[in-house]
Amino acid sequence: MTAIAGIGSFNEWEIPVHHGDRMLQQFQGFRFDRVQTRRERHLFLSCSLNWITPQSRDEEIPYYDCEKGLTIICNSIIDNREDLYQQLNIRKHEKYMITDSQLILYAYEKWGEDCPKYLVGDFVFMIWNEKKQSWFGARDFSGTRTLYFTKNALFFSFASTMGALLTLPEVDDTYNENWIAEYLANPLTIESVDLTSTVYQSIYQIPPSHSITVTKHKTEFKQYCHLLEEREPLHLKNDEQYIEAFQELFQKVVDSKLRTFKAKGAHLSGGLDSGTVTAFAAKSLQGEPLHTFSYIPIPKFEDWTPKSRQANERPWIEEMLKLYPTLVPHFFSFSERNAYTEIDEWLNVIESPYKYFDNTYWLRGIYEQASALDIGILLNGQRGNWTISWGPALDYYASLLKKYRLLHFFKETNAYSTNIGVDRKKVWSTIINKKIRASHVNRGHPFPQFIHPAFARQTKVYEKLREYGIDQGGNGLTNAYQVREQQFKDLYYWHTTGGYGAKMALKYGVIPRDPTDDLRVVRFCLSLPEDQFVKNGFNRAFIRRATKGYLPNLNRLNVKSKGVQGADGLLRLQPNWPSFLNEMEKALNDQRIQHYIDVSVIRHHLKRIQQPQANQVFDDDFRIAMRTLILYRFLIKGGEISDKNLANTHFART
Repeated sequence: MTAIAGIGSFNEWEIPVHHGDRMLQQFQGFRFDRVQTRRERHLFLSCSLNWITPQSRDEEIPYYDCEKGLTIICNSIIDNREDLYQQLNIRKHEKYMITDSQLILYAYEKWGEDCPKYLVGDFVFMIWNEKKQSWFGARDFSGTRTLYFTKNALFFSFASTMGALLTLPEVDDTYNENWIAEYLANPLTIESVDLTSTVYQSIYQIPPSHSITVTKHKTEFKQYCHLLEEREPLHLKNDEQYIEAFQELFQKVVDSKLRTFKAKGAHLSGGLDSGTVTAFAAKSLQGEPLHTFSYIPIPKFEDWTPKSRQANERPWIEEMLKLYPTLVPHFFSFSERNAYTEIDEWLNVIESPYKYFDNTYWLRGIYEQASALDIGILLNGQRGNWTISWGPALDYYASLLKKYRLLHFFKETNAYSTNIGVDRKKVWSTIINKKIRASHVNRGHPFPQFIHPAFARQTKVYEKLREYGIDQGGNGLTNAYQVREQQFKDLYYWHTTGGYGAKMALKYGVIPRDPTDDLRVVRFCLSLPEDQFVKNGFNRAFIRRATKGYLPNLNRLNVKSKGVQGADGLLRLQPNWPSFLNEMEKALNDQRIQHYIDVSVIRHHLKRIQQPQANQVFDDDFRIAMRTLILYRFLIKGGEISDKNLANTHFART
C-alpha cells in the first residue's frame, strides 16, 4: 500500500518547503520501502512506496512523462493487466515489467477522462496535465483506497490521509457538524450518506466509482461506473455452463489478486465466502504455502447464541485444513483486547469516529500478525454475501408465490423444509408473512434517538436521512432484493470497508484483496438469473454448487447454522467495565460532547447495562454507549491535534 500526497499551486503561489515536509511526517508511522518526491516551485508530489507486486520494486512514483507533460501519482494495483496489454498495444517485452502507474497513464492518454472505465483493480490516482493546467484523478468502483483533498485560493492538495492535509496551515480543522449529526442519528453502520464529506469541514474525499477534475476555477465529479444500469442478463444453455463460467472467471480473478513476491495470506472463517476464496487461492498456488488467519472466541466463552448461529467456527475451519494441507493456520483470540481498549488505536488509524467496533480487536490483531510474517496480500471475502453467495431462499419463494408460479413454489419449498429440518407448513407460514409484509413498509425496531434534539434540528439531520429512505428503524426496505439493490446503488455503503482496509494497509503494509468484490465478479453475479441463486431447496445455491470439490461438504452444504463474530465482545470487556462506566460518566459531564448528545437518553440506556450479560453485546444499549464514547475520544484527540497544529502554524508564520 502506497501513501501519496500532493500540492498544486494556483496564482503563482510558491509552495513552502515545510508544507511538503509536514505532510510526509504524517506517513512516518506507516510501513514503506522507499520515499520518492518531486519538488518544484508550484508543485509538490510525494509517494511512500510499499513494495508488494514484482513491478513495484522498480516503480517510479511520481512518474513524469516530460514529452507529454503528464505526471501521475497513485496508490494502485491493477488486475486486468492482460486486457490492457491488448487494448493499449503494449509490446511483448514490456508486459512483465510495465508498472501499474504507467498502465494508468497510458490508459489516460488513450481514453482521456473515460480511462477509469477500463481499469479493474484497487486504485486511486491523480494526474497533473501541464498543457491543460488541470488535475484528473479517480477512485476505484468500491473505494478500496482513500484519497482526501482540500482546495482554496492558493492551492489544491490531496493525500491518502486527512492528517497529512491537516498539517497545512491553510487547512481549517473545524469539525463538520452535519457529518457528526449523521454519525449519531443514522441507525445503520454508515457514518454519512454524503459521498464527498468527511468529519472536517475543509476536507473532502473522492467517492467510490467517481473521477475528479480540478482546475483553478472548478472542481467536478463524475460517476464512471453504474453497476445496476450497466448489467446485462447472462443466458447460457444449462446450469453446468453457469458453474463452469464462474469457476473459470473466479480462478482468473483470484490469480490476479495473488500478484505479489511476498508471502500470501487469507482471512478464513467457517463461511462460504472466505472458504471459497481460500480454496481457489490454494489451488492457484499449487503447493506454495497460504497462511490463514482466523478469529475464535476467548477460552472462557460459553456460546449463548441460538442454534442457528455458531460463535466458534473452528470446527468448520479444521475441515478446510484437512482438505488443503498447504494451508498454514493461525488461530487468534486476542484475549487481552476488546472494543473498548481498541478505541485509541482505531481512531489513530481511521482518523474519524467509527461505528464498526464489534470486530476491531481481532481485525487489527490479524493485520499485526500478518505484518510480522511479512505477508504481502491478505485475501478476504467481505463482499461475498452480495455477490458469489447471494441467494435469499424465503424472499425468492415469496416472489414465486406473488407471481403464482405455484408448481415451482411447492417443489422448492418442500425441498427447503427437508434440507433445514422444519415442517413445511411453518415454512409456508413464514413465506406468506413475508409476502404480506412486502406490501407494507416495515421499519423494524426503532433505534434510540440519542442525538441532542436541538443539534438534530439545527442540522436537519432526520430530514436528510429520510430523503435517503432511512429512519430510526433502518432503511425501510421490505425484502432482501431491495437491500441488495441498495448496496450497489447507494455508494455510501462502500465507504466503510474500503476506508478501514486502506488505512490498516498503510499502517501494517499488508494489502487486503477481495475477489468477491472484483468488478468482473460483481458484474457476473449481477447478470445471473435469480433461479441460479436458489435451487433444489438451498439458499445461496449457486456458490454451493460451484464449490463442489473445492469446499468440504460439511461447510458447503451447511444450511442449519451460520457463523457469528464478536459474540464474546462483552465477556472480554468485563475486566475493563468499571473503567468503561467511569469514562462514560466523565464523557456525559463534558461540555465538548453535551452539545451533540442527549445525556438523559444515554443515561437511561446505561442503567440497563450496569451489570452487563454476554448476550447484550449486540443490544442498542451497548451500541449507543460505544458510539458516544468513540465520539468523545475523538473530540479529545481533536483538541490535542488542534493545539499542535496551532503551535506549528505559529512557528511557520513567524
